[in-house]
Amino acid sequence: MSGYNAADVPPSRARIARKYLRRRAPISWVGAILGLMLGISGGLFYTWSVNPVVEFDTAPAQLNPADKTHYIVAITLSYANDGDVIRAVDRLVNLQLEGDPIQAVADTACDLATSGYADTERGLNALYSMMRFYGPQGRSGCADELIGVPPAAPTIPALAQNPTPTLTPPASKTPTLTPVLRPTASPVQVIIPTVPPQNTFALIDANTFCDVARSGLIEVYVYELNGSVGVPGQAIRARGGGGESVFFTGLKPERGPAYADFQMTAGQSYIIDMPGQSQPIDQPLQAVPCTTPDGQQTTISYRVRFRASG
Repeated sequence: MSGYNAADVPPSRARIARKYLRRRAPISWVGAILGLMLGISGGLFYTWSVNPVVEFDTAPAQLNPADKTHYIVAITLSYANDGDVIRAVDRLVNLQLEGDPIQAVADTACDLATSGYADTERGLNALYSMMRFYGPQGRSGCADELIGVPPAAPTIPALAQNPTPTLTPPASKTPTLTPVLRPTASPVQVIIPTVPPQNTFALIDANTFCDVARSGLIEVYVYELNGSVGVPGQAIRARGGGGESVFFTGLKPERGPAYADFQMTAGQSYIIDMPGQSQPIDQPLQAVPCTTPDGQQTTISYRVRFRASG
């Protein structure tokens, strides 16, 4: 039997043999790069479209300039409602604005007045609220000249009482009888509205959701007519539980200028409206128990949306 001689191997078979004897790379770089690109693309699609991150508890000082402007507008509109100048100044200080925070309101009003912000009634009213805030504090800005002196703030509806009528006792038939006095009629309270409702916003929808992290919340969103641009500084009223509360959109800027929320008390029912600007919702929102998809018990929450009606 003759020995193996490489010279006797045909060239084609020799090439095949060398192919399998060649040292292979430990990984396929092309496959690794393709896998990395697919992984990044899938991750971005999931985090941006399927399950986007919702930012909570952003400090006011972390807002971008546009959101700080919305926040300042909301602060002054809230001040116009409650007159609490200390709270308003504290909120401005939390923005960590450069220089005098009250003068910053005047400067912001100036920027808005020169940008066409006052072309709408809501924008003009927002500027008036800013001017009523910084004016009494001895500050001024170009909005004072561009807009003019703001009109007097609307007064709160007052209660008037009619005079208490006292009925004259009827004449007695005999002089010996004591006259019988009629009961005094109860005073009638008349509410005198000073600003008629304008119904400038309409309810879009009110939906429920069950979330332990946001248990028992009424989340309200207020949008412009296009349904996508949020409107900050709008008053929302929740009536129920033996009282009422007024809160404003835009004061939680990490949730956007359209957003406001109210914490319900378990077992109570609430009616939501925009005072003077919308009709109240038809059905009360009840703070009843609910079960999350993963089986946890909590209180149901609501998401209510309003939109400008023109």
